[in-house]
Amino acid sequence: MRDAARYLPRTLPPLLAALPAASELILCDDGSEDASAELATALGCRVLRGSAPAGAAAARNRAAAVARGRILVFLDADVRVRPETLPRLLETFDDPTAEAAFGSYDDDPPPTSVVSVYKNLAHHFVHQRSSRHASTFWSGCGAIRSAVFVARGGFDATVFGIEDVELGYRLREHGHPIRLVPTAQVTHLKEWTLVGWLISDVRDRALPWARLVRSGRGLPRDLNFRAADRVASLLVLAAAGLAVLAPWLPILAAPAVLAVALALVLDRELLAFFARRRSPRFAAAAAALQLLHRLAGLTGFAAGFLLQHEQRGEHQRDRRQQLDEDVQ
Repeated sequence: MRDAARYLPRTLPPLLAALPAASELILCDDGSEDASAELATALGCRVLRGSAPAGAAAARNRAAAVARGRILVFLDADVRVRPETLPRLLETFDDPTAEAAFGSYDDDPPPTSVVSVYKNLAHHFVHQRSSRHASTFWSGCGAIRSAVFVARGGFDATVFGIEDVELGYRLREHGHPIRLVPTAQVTHLKEWTLVGWLISDVRDRALPWARLVRSGRGLPRDLNFRAADRVASLLVLAAAGLAVLAPWLPILAAPAVLAVALALVLDRELLAFFARRRSPRFAAAAAALQLLHRLAGLTGFAAGFLLQHEQRGEHQRDRRQQLDEDVQ
């Protein structure tokens, strides 16, 4: 947790009530400047305090290092568990072949901003439709055998934003099965602004994903990277490019509109889900956000590749300069 005081009164009491017998609860405070640590301590929780922010990966590793259980369960400070969340997540490990598991946001987020509801419902939809034999990991509500966590070195503290995804890659690379448990649901209380959400999509998702792919890890064929998702994202990118040129070449306006329409057709199941869970009016607003999401993701992904290419070029130039100096 970091500066989570506004969430803890709503998330800790349900968690304390839902804890299975013979379990321990450890909160790692990642350099909070609010009253998070004091609130958690007052509620009877064990708190590990950090003097300065080190990142979510480092904080989780600190807590895992002192945990005594055979199974580690990770929860974000802004999620509220249901009474059945932990039992459903943990019963996965009755299968000796399961070594990690994660759940999902539920489909009833608090009625806050349109952006917040859109993001939470989209997360729920994606996890509910995805393969139960997962290709990645999620630490918002995820569990892993402690021996496996230690053997794989825990979270990589140099990765920010998708450190859980990176751990999932390493788990799969070493043959550790991961299960998606769609019935292990939590309510996400985070409130998003439009700007904050777009920044997070680019900085904390797209750019780190690009770095992972550049390191030799391909994108999964599941979650929101299915073939239809990839085509829809490319259509949105094409529509944006055509729209930029349309003032000089009006003939391009029609293809731009067609590309947007085709992208929305590919997202029709998601938009229908929005309409069922909220309203057709909300679904219309969410359609615009979905287009923004795809455009931001592809833009950030492309920027990640270009930045790495630029960094590699600078490194090569520095290396050549050093070699020239050595020769002289």
